[in-house]
Amino acid sequence: MTTIAHHRTAGPAMESAGALRLGSGLMALAGAAFVAYAVIFFVRNFTGSFLELGIDRAEAGTTKAGIRAFSPDLYEYISHLHVAVSGFIAAAGLAVTALAWFGVRRGLLWAYVTAVAVPVLGLAVALPAHYPYNLDTLGHLGLIYLATAVFVIGAAIALKPLLATRAHSPEP
Repeated sequence: MTTIAHHRTAGPAMESAGALRLGSGLMALAGAAFVAYAVIFFVRNFTGSFLELGIDRAEAGTTKAGIRAFSPDLYEYISHLHVAVSGFIAAAGLAVTALAWFGVRRGLLWAYVTAVAVPVLGLAVALPAHYPYNLDTLGHLGLIYLATAVFVIGAAIALKPLLATRAHSPEP
């Protein structure tokens, strides 16, 4: 009977797999952080806070009670926007998490491109609207900035092994 010994050796392939796991894991973690931010956003809508995280009277010019006293219909309209935005943030975060964990981790370039495109599109549309109105407080955007930084680091770590794998695979 012949025995075949399998030895794991450290080398470029092992390093590449480790980088892919680390990068995709950071991307998935950031996606989960986007979902967590959405939950905070959603909960604040139905609690005494109402105004978004990091936004208070100084930025909004009023309070929850002030908005409601001015116009109950406007209050309900803003509330519905909070719920809708939190839903879209959570959906984007879930998509990023699933794409990173189940696609990028397996070396699928299409999953990587999609996982990167989702938050880039969302942030490219949402972030610029904060700056002209001084709604760019660290308390308001700090968690998103942190999650985005973790995501970018993960995406950068995962990109090299993805491209290396792609360069060495035969064309379909």
